Amino acid sequence: TSVRKTMATAVAKEGGGVKVLIKGASEVVLGQCSHYMNARGEVERFTEEQRKRVLQYITKMASRALRTITMASTDLASVDKLSPEAPPCEGLTLIGVFGIQDPVRREVPAAVRKCQKAGITVRMVTGDNIITAKSIAREAGIFTNGKAIEGGEFRSLDPQAQRRILPSVQVLARASPLDKLVLVQRLKEMGEVVAVTGDGTNDAPALKEADVGLSMGIAGTAVAQEASDMVILDDNFSSIVKSVMWGRSVYDNIRKFLQFQL
Repeated sequence: TSVRKTMATAVAKEGGGVKVLIKGASEVVLGQCSHYMNARGEVERFTEEQRKRVLQYITKMASRALRTITMASTDLASVDKLSPEAPPCEGLTLIGVFGIQDPVRREVPAAVRKCQKAGITVRMVTGDNIITAKSIAREAGIFTNGKAIEGGEFRSLDPQAQRRILPSVQVLARASPLDKLVLVQRLKEMGEVVAVTGDGTNDAPALKEADVGLSMGIAGTAVAQEASDMVILDDNFSSIVKSVMWGRSVYDNIRKFLQFQL
């Protein structure tokens, strides 16, 4: 789930028992592993030195803007010991760490600059590792001279402290859907006009709370689209910039018309 940052699949074994395969956020899954599978397919116990090497490898991939996913497994004697609400979270065997590249679209940096020039503050809220998030945000032109914090740190602050740090926060990493909602609420309390993008069902509360909710037309779920005010048909950030431009043009024309009438 978006809270546990992991996903588990159970597969029945021919000789009896169940093999549970787990994938998810690298630092979360790695922290649940006590063993690892070596190059020969043999299971060995993790040492602190080996754990540090894997963490360095994860950090190296994340700094190259790769989204890292770690895969692990464990064996259970019976399916009765498996609970969907509480999958195995300790004594796992590390299988591997994978880096997935999701490159920034070429037109995004220019679109972000246009937003910033127009007085719009662009923030990234993501479930990614903070190193990956900072790297992608920097590439997109979002992360410049501000702060990047994790959802856990943001949640630990009281509302007043959250409002105090928000003007400098440009990236919120390892964020939960609740963090996104709270972020919108705090910005509105500060008198800001807030627009939120989202594509998942969990984004619906934040989309509904925002002054303008923008869901994705291709990747967006029906729940997110229903909760939003606008649907971006091509899932492209530059389309949001165009909508702002046309919206401001219409608003200016209305003001000019009223001024002329008066």
